[in-house]
Amino acid sequence: MPETILLNDADNVVIALRDIARGETPANVSAPLLSDIARGHKIALAPIAAGSNVVRYGQIIGQAKSDIAPGEHVHVHNLGMAEHTQDYAFASSNTPLPAVSSDRTFMGFHREDGRVGTRNYLGILTTVNCSGSVARFIAEAADRADLLDEFANVDGIVPIVHGTGCGMSGRDEGYATLFRTLSGYAQHPNFAGVLLIGLGCEVMQIPDLVGERKIRSDGNYRYMTIQQTGGTRRTIEAGLAELREMALIANRAVREPAPVSELTVGMQCGGSDGYSGMTANPALGFASDLLVRHGGTTILSETPEIYGAEHLLTRRSQTPEVAQKLVERIRWWEDYTARNGGEMNNNPSPGNKRGGLTTILEKSLGAVAKCGTAPLAGIYKFAEPVDAKGFVFMDSPGYDPCSVTGQVASGSNLIVFTTGRGSVSGYKPTPCIKLATNTEMYQRMSEDMDINCGDIVSGGIGIEEKGQEIFEAFIRVASGEQTKSEELGFGGAEFVP
Repeated sequence: MPETILLNDADNVVIALRDIARGETPANVSAPLLSDIARGHKIALAPIAAGSNVVRYGQIIGQAKSDIAPGEHVHVHNLGMAEHTQDYAFASSNTPLPAVSSDRTFMGFHREDGRVGTRNYLGILTTVNCSGSVARFIAEAADRADLLDEFANVDGIVPIVHGTGCGMSGRDEGYATLFRTLSGYAQHPNFAGVLLIGLGCEVMQIPDLVGERKIRSDGNYRYMTIQQTGGTRRTIEAGLAELREMALIANRAVREPAPVSELTVGMQCGGSDGYSGMTANPALGFASDLLVRHGGTTILSETPEIYGAEHLLTRRSQTPEVAQKLVERIRWWEDYTARNGGEMNNNPSPGNKRGGLTTILEKSLGAVAKCGTAPLAGIYKFAEPVDAKGFVFMDSPGYDPCSVTGQVASGSNLIVFTTGRGSVSGYKPTPCIKLATNTEMYQRMSEDMDINCGDIVSGGIGIEEKGQEIFEAFIRVASGEQTKSEELGFGGAEFVP
């Protein structure tokens, strides 16, 4: 395995592929190292004057804060981010990908609204924090009573609890976002039925959420408030009775063949490192393109983590209008951080930096590799139903549980999550496939990781070969194969609207 890698001929840094000691002169570097360099970190190839651009992936990732010598470690001590502009070139490079015959299928649960689920859960959905404990009590009581023992086709009961729903305006953006999120979960194809539990006096009222329409086209939903039902114990008893009736209906669902075009994959990265943009993210990008070519949908999110790389997406937008919508979301986040005394470059976390990432520009360029090369077909608000096929973007914070919550509410029936530091999480009712960016972390945390992408560097595996492996995992997991996070029981604490 080489000691360093040059990602683009225009780059003036290389990436260390192992820990390299001070005084060594690794491949691609013309001078001895001036300090120890950890795996995944950057090394200067040539002199970089203070104020000059530092380039990785053929793109600017920041400016030198002081003169940098060949062989010097390039990181937070000498690399910063100044004001920058981008040439958005709206819709200038949006050639459609070649289609493939949609003959690949998975085994899924066909719903009455035409969508296909990858799991067959019953959900207990709460309108407010005040009903969260009772929702969990109902799920625990169902487990103690072995309620699902006779319903082999039902995967489980999932309480969806959160910390809001009251003490808020009933008319502002926050209310609208929560409303979309709860509605999206209530209608999610991975739920065969949903029980809505409210307290009764909250801002997010059940009658408003249900409305005059059927919240689910199959009619398999029930709702109650704790105050009207008579308190905690009576609500638990009533909830158990309703769940049993719902399970009778849910159990009729069986897995049947469905085209892979019915898959909607939310793409996420967390605990990123210097390998993320070289291994797992571009491999997922190849798999994303494969799914799009088969007629499916992939969703990129985390708006603050495409900052500085959004020009790559505006150029790929199908229309100038789509590109403009993305720029509007970027401007919203710039204004939001300014109003709250922050800055967009606050985003890289301490773990990201220990893994070799420095500025948000560097992190974003690696993050957008997850979406491959497909044209950008649409821009959606957080938790807004995704109604387009192809590659789309959903606005969300750069906070993994919150971002995935929005993707699931928007309709993702699979989540794929790349990580370099070793994120652990799951997102019921949607299975989550974990991709490790480096072999060392994969070996250390193999019980949590589904696929090792570090062998792109350590084993010479091609991006395309690894992308095909990920695509095949889409199909297996969608057909019922459990992921590592499912085996470990994750998904009870990651709902963050």
